[in-house]
Amino acid sequence: MEEKFKFTPSEKEQIIGIAKRLKKDIGNSLYIDDERKMASLIKASLKEGKLRRDVFGLNPLLLGFQTAELAVQEIGLKRDAVIATLLYGSVINGHVSNEQTGAMFGESVQMIIRGLVRIHELYSKSPVIESENFRNLLLSFAEDMRVILIMIADRVNLMRQIRDTENEEAKREVSQEASYLYAPLAHKLGLYKLKSELEDLSLKYLEHDAYYMIKDKLNATKQSRDAYIERFITPIQQKLESAGLKFHMKGRTKSIHSIWQKMKKQKCDFEGIFDLFAIRIILDSPLSKEKMQCWQVYSIVTDMYQPNPKRLRDWLSVPKSNGYESLHITVLGPENKWVEVQIRTERMDEIAERGLAAHWRYKGIKGESGVDEWLNNIRTALEANDDLQLMDQFKMDLYEDEVFVFTPKGDLLKFPKGATILDFAYHIHSGVGNKCVGGRVNGKIVPFREPMRSGDTIEILTQNTQKPKVDWLNIVQTSRAKAKIKLALKETQVKEGLYAKETLARKMKNRKIEQDESTMAHLIKKMGFKETTDFYKQIADEKLDVNSVIDQYIELRDHDTAPAVPARSASDFSYENPDEAIAKDNEDVLVIDRNLKGVDYSLAKCCHPIYGDPVFGFVTVNGGIKIHCENCPNAPELRKRFGYRIVKARWSGKGSSQYTISLRVIGNDDIGIVNNITSIISKEEKIAMRSINIDSNDGLFSGCLVVQLDDTSRLEQLLKKLRTVKGIKQITRL
Repeated sequence: MEEKFKFTPSEKEQIIGIAKRLKKDIGNSLYIDDERKMASLIKASLKEGKLRRDVFGLNPLLLGFQTAELAVQEIGLKRDAVIATLLYGSVINGHVSNEQTGAMFGESVQMIIRGLVRIHELYSKSPVIESENFRNLLLSFAEDMRVILIMIADRVNLMRQIRDTENEEAKREVSQEASYLYAPLAHKLGLYKLKSELEDLSLKYLEHDAYYMIKDKLNATKQSRDAYIERFITPIQQKLESAGLKFHMKGRTKSIHSIWQKMKKQKCDFEGIFDLFAIRIILDSPLSKEKMQCWQVYSIVTDMYQPNPKRLRDWLSVPKSNGYESLHITVLGPENKWVEVQIRTERMDEIAERGLAAHWRYKGIKGESGVDEWLNNIRTALEANDDLQLMDQFKMDLYEDEVFVFTPKGDLLKFPKGATILDFAYHIHSGVGNKCVGGRVNGKIVPFREPMRSGDTIEILTQNTQKPKVDWLNIVQTSRAKAKIKLALKETQVKEGLYAKETLARKMKNRKIEQDESTMAHLIKKMGFKETTDFYKQIADEKLDVNSVIDQYIELRDHDTAPAVPARSASDFSYENPDEAIAKDNEDVLVIDRNLKGVDYSLAKCCHPIYGDPVFGFVTVNGGIKIHCENCPNAPELRKRFGYRIVKARWSGKGSSQYTISLRVIGNDDIGIVNNITSIISKEEKIAMRSINIDSNDGLFSGCLVVQLDDTSRLEQLLKKLRTVKGIKQITRL
């Protein structure tokens, strides 16, 4: 028999105290029987033994009450959100159905709980939380924005409670999510206080030493800093009042997280950060006099303190593209300290702080432009403090151009709206797409023409007898799938033409004619064929007579009057092939971290990884992932300084990508050395030569070959053959 869930005396006392404060704050919005019904459900859940402590040993009921209080006090949520926060755990553990909560507390509560349950299910699929896709899907799952607000409040509360936990691994994971996901969401919604708290707590748990170093130094300098601000603003205040201006001033210290980010960016210590605080002068000015009065304040301040002209930022004359308007100056204050002064009006300050997401763009956090106005409306509804009655107009139709779906393993993928099951199949692998006969969506079998919808879990059904058809090009929506279908159709043509090729070779052998590949390639081109597959297809279709082709081959071989290419040395040889199309590195599949696919990534330029190289991923500051070789020259420094941003990566599905590789060649400058090198490369299948640049000196040469190939095995084959060329002493990959 399972042990009954027990409350500590402290937990009981905290819950009773929070309940009293909640009743005081939102009592006027509660219905007559709300308290009785909630108490009844909570007691029944306790009686049935449904409650379990989480991985941190925390009481889930107490967490719910703490989250509800935070949501009320910091965000302004009311009755529906509080009830949903306290009861959705009971829905998840099966004690009560969401339909029952709707019948007891209303449709609005039911909608919020449904959203919270969907987010809970989303987490159970374990998608990559660092990706922008996950943030977007999270928003699209929230039919009511209060769901996201409750989640932010819940994460802030959890971050407050896990300070002394012994489960360091879970603590790190929660903190990383707070940094990657919840802080940007809070910032998008204008919840700047909660955003800063999430960032600071994440830093505290993830980089303990850095956090306390900055905190201790801020505390040590607070008294002197406050006194300095007072000395700085007092004479300015007197001058502005004498000028008859209406204004207010405030000084603000940067958050610990912001200071740490600046220290890393500027590569300096705490003492090297001169703008630990900024002075903001906010004018109460009519619209027609805004610029004039801002420049008047500028004149007064710079008359008193020497300005640094290099640090002037004039966003009055030309506002930022996101609408941000302000005048930033840096002046030399008392004791020869540089101080940043921001001059703006009430209107400008309002836009900067909460309007149209301008502030979070200003801080460098990128997001989806399509949700800007929608998010601002949410913030406006919050400030109206009207129990969010306006939420009905914010039903989700945010991502009209995108759908987000899951693989059976829970990997998250993004597709354009209208993309079909067949698009999904080709995204997984060419072989899967070529044999696709349909799909299983959320357990239900559908044809491969079926469009995908956000939140679907999709499994591909295949048959070995299936082959790509030309009309598939009209079914798929993504360029990736179209390219793979075209490639498959072309490969089918090659197979169909294989018999024709064998027939031609056999008849040439019967006539005792040795086939030279370069002469045959010349003949095919001379006959007007761009692709050899088209040439052999016409032989297979009997549109070309084999004997006639052989006769033309003999004539070309025996009477070709084209001048022979002279054998030459490597002296100052240079060749560029700009007409060769460079394939995009987007066909191969990488598995990142915990067997996750479909994550946006790019290949690092410092080591140029190719398919087959041992690799790892590095999460960049903008949330993207850079793929580096394990032996990249920058790898030791990345692991040492940013180990928390390193993720595992390995190659999985092989597509048709080609990679540009540079090779360093050193050898003897013999006659014909260049011809021998280029001849080997030209005969290699699926290898294209991009350029050769060689310098010769005293009988030795060194140079750089740039080629395109598709994986490490083909690279090794090429290196092996090039090393057999007489005169080459060393050839290495750059």
